[in-house]
Amino acid sequence: MENKLGSRPQVTGHLSRARMLISCPDQPGIVAGVSQFLYEHDANIVQSDQYTMDPEGGMFFIRIEFDLPHLDARIDAFERDFQQLATKFNMSWNLSPVSHKKRLAIFVSKEDHCLLELLWHWRAGDLDADIAMVISNHDDMRGLVEPFGIPYYHVPVTPDTKKEAERRHLELLEGQVDLIILARYMQIIPQTFIEHYNNRIINIHHSFLPAFVGGKPYAQAHNRGVKIIGATAHYVTEELDGGPIIEQDVQRVSHRDSVDDLKRIGRTIERTVLARAVSWHVEDRILVHENKTVVFK
Repeated sequence: MENKLGSRPQVTGHLSRARMLISCPDQPGIVAGVSQFLYEHDANIVQSDQYTMDPEGGMFFIRIEFDLPHLDARIDAFERDFQQLATKFNMSWNLSPVSHKKRLAIFVSKEDHCLLELLWHWRAGDLDADIAMVISNHDDMRGLVEPFGIPYYHVPVTPDTKKEAERRHLELLEGQVDLIILARYMQIIPQTFIEHYNNRIINIHHSFLPAFVGGKPYAQAHNRGVKIIGATAHYVTEELDGGPIIEQDVQRVSHRDSVDDLKRIGRTIERTVLARAVSWHVEDRILVHENKTVVFK
């Protein structure tokens, strides 16, 4: 489909560049072992960040970017050889070539601010990924999405069609996406769906102190005279809004702000926080340990 809004700039990744995310029990020799391995395989480290929870028995996390000539042709042998080192240090690890862009699916309902933020970042080339599709339980966003040349799928969800909707979602997504983004998608995600995409579903929701659940949270917040509002982006788990937190932000408000003011401020924070979280995920900057994240910014 022709992009009526103009062609999206193509982000040209380094064909020889890859990223590794590694976590393992902390112990002497990890950095030396990884560095020596990369050196022996003709790889040049261009960036390295590390963090240890506790040098005495804690977990160690590292993110490394490196250049390896003829990466695509050598990646299978590289991964096979690295597994020997990984076994020695009891590592969990993954390798991502920068040129292999992650494929995204965005779920949305009737609010467009988070969706538009992601589309703008993508069209500008600031989100180095491919948006494979947008899925919605309403047809309202079709006119916003299709001019970008992105497939739009309307999958209604009612109490009687939840199982059918889940089946259709999995059918659309299977083998097509690496990350799912809930851009104000106002439906509960089934547990079987979450298990299928563990730590690959990012949600955004408002954050208040104190917390306000149920309908009209901004009205509740206004009635209580809150002084701070914000938003939280997190991975989705079976515990509602309880998954590992990726990013948060807040803004001060006052008695002068109306309910509409709070909603406007909240929308701005939500779209910014979600865009950051998605960017960090596609750039392989996040490691999940138990119910926390380590984010290498």
